[in-house]
Amino acid sequence: MATVMQKIKDIEDEMAKTQKNKATAHHLGLLKAKLAKLRRELLTPTSKGGGGAGEGFDVTKSGDARVGLVGFPSVGKSTLLNKLTGTFSEVAAYEFTTLTCIPGVIVYKGAKIQLLDLPGIIEGAKDGKGRGRQVISTARTCNVILIVLDAIKPITHKRLIEKELEGFGIRLNKTPPNLTFRRKDKGGINFTSTVTNTNLDLETVKAICSEYRIHNADVSLRYDATADDLIDVIEGSRIYMPCIYAVNKIDQITLEELEILDRLPHYCPVRHQAQLAPGFY
Repeated sequence: MATVMQKIKDIEDEMAKTQKNKATAHHLGLLKAKLAKLRRELLTPTSKGGGGAGEGFDVTKSGDARVGLVGFPSVGKSTLLNKLTGTFSEVAAYEFTTLTCIPGVIVYKGAKIQLLDLPGIIEGAKDGKGRGRQVISTARTCNVILIVLDAIKPITHKRLIEKELEGFGIRLNKTPPNLTFRRKDKGGINFTSTVTNTNLDLETVKAICSEYRIHNADVSLRYDATADDLIDVIEGSRIYMPCIYAVNKIDQITLEELEILDRLPHYCPVRHQAQLAPGFY
């Protein structure tokens, strides 16, 4: 496992050092394909002694939909669960109060919605730090993700959490890439597009496919797709789900700062006492 993580770090370091332009697109596409394969290896370890590192918490799915509360430690996830569902999830002033997954149920207009209070994740969760893989694996089983953010530094936390979820194949508020990828027995790589491409060309497509040992395939684009989009389609294990950003503790920031947060898409303000602001519930 350490070897895989070291390979991931080496590739990420190389990508950070590489300038992004047309001359390096081929090389970056190859690196991204290698990175995606290593991430898949982390999610589904091949060794029998892996201990089920890619498995989530054992919580039976119930109700009409499942919503996962995801966020860093001590942002108010447990308080929000307690207020909305009446379920007890321990709340304290120290971090990592919640060490397992706590389920609760909301009944809204006759629909039963299962709400999961997941342990706080930390930066590097996608690489195995803390209980990150368990948290994110459980998040993959949800219908909606509710990311709880601290109003003091919401944008920083938002970007970090999105990066962790992206690393495990979760795509938030996105639709599947509008491209066709079809393997075939012979004929090499055939690349066509109905639009002008600024991100992909035949050589980059061939490089990505060769990393997956695919030498014969038809790739057809209907929009200006990226190397990441093509890799997502080849991998085939990506999950696309809606996400709401619950910005907690808004009583600790100024009205001007709240107006700036209001520009955040899919956003819902929450007071420190875990009551949704008027008009949002």
